[in-house]
Amino acid sequence: MDPWLIGLIFVIIGIVLLVLEVATPGTFFIAIPGTILIILGIIEMIYPPFLTTIYAPIVAVIITIPVTIGVFLFYRSFAPPGKPIATAGSSLIGKEGVVMEKIIPDSLNGKVGIENQTWSATSNTEIEKGKRVKVTESKGVHVFVEEVK
Repeated sequence: MDPWLIGLIFVIIGIVLLVLEVATPGTFFIAIPGTILIILGIIEMIYPPFLTTIYAPIVAVIITIPVTIGVFLFYRSFAPPGKPIATAGSSLIGKEGVVMEKIIPDSLNGKVGIENQTWSATSNTEIEKGKRVKVTESKGVHVFVEEVK
């Protein structure tokens, strides 16, 4: 197979991996091999016998280090590390939400959505999915709710 064609295949595979990264953000490990394949493919297209030399693995390692650091810094700029958000059930007392799964008395199978989080819920009465509820009490990660009229 023509070495130039091998370089072109590397570039195409690298571009496909980068497109996959854009389509599924957060899987940054795809961007690293994609970028490395593009660089190695371009080198192979410029200097065709490159991949058959002893220098190819050495160059690949040398490229991998700055690319990996660059990708990590790039992603960190989008989502800088911060303190994790912890929500205690007791902090939800008095807040309103929406029933995600039907609430049945004395059962924790019911689910409510409150502030973009889903909580196991129960009530003294049945409450249908889609109804608005208000938290009256909490125990651990379970909340007790009543329907908002």
